[in-house]
Amino acid sequence: MDATDEKSNEESREPADPIAQLLDRAAIGDLILQYCRGIDRFDRSAVEACFHPDATDTHGSFSGTISEFIDWAFHLLERYDSTMHLVANQLITLSGDRAVSETYGIAYHRSSNPDPRRNLTVGFRYIDLMERRTDQTWRIAERVATTEWVTAPATTEHWPIPADSAVGTRDHTDPIHVFLARLDDRP
Repeated sequence: MDATDEKSNEESREPADPIAQLLDRAAIGDLILQYCRGIDRFDRSAVEACFHPDATDTHGSFSGTISEFIDWAFHLLERYDSTMHLVANQLITLSGDRAVSETYGIAYHRSSNPDPRRNLTVGFRYIDLMERRTDQTWRIAERVATTEWVTAPATTEHWPIPADSAVGTRDHTDPIHVFLARLDDRP
């Protein structure tokens, strides 16, 4: 297959309606962001909602079902005081009710423990097979999370957060949850 054939095959996967294509891309992008929020806010149900119940995940040394992954991931997350997953480049190839998404990101893992293994910065990619099933909601059916690089900063590089600063929390007292709860309030 030459580059022209590959391009025409990719174009044939795209929906005919450009508005539908944009909506699908936006929904998939939001799904990845919701996953990152769920991980960083330590919200198991938010993470679980991003996957189909029969989904699988290969993530670092882990490979298994989504429920096994969530147990594994949240056990590891307990080691850290905070995490922050930032996502950047994202390419999405649509094919009807299926899509492949490749998302680049950087994840910061911080702990008061000075052990470098508890204070990591990781470059990663999420390679996801997405499916929109009977409920018409895009969710992850299969994920492979690659590790591209890892760094561990010296403990002297940490700067204390001033005591009077707003600080994110890993529970429902985090400001995002407070603001979301206020959406239905009318002045």
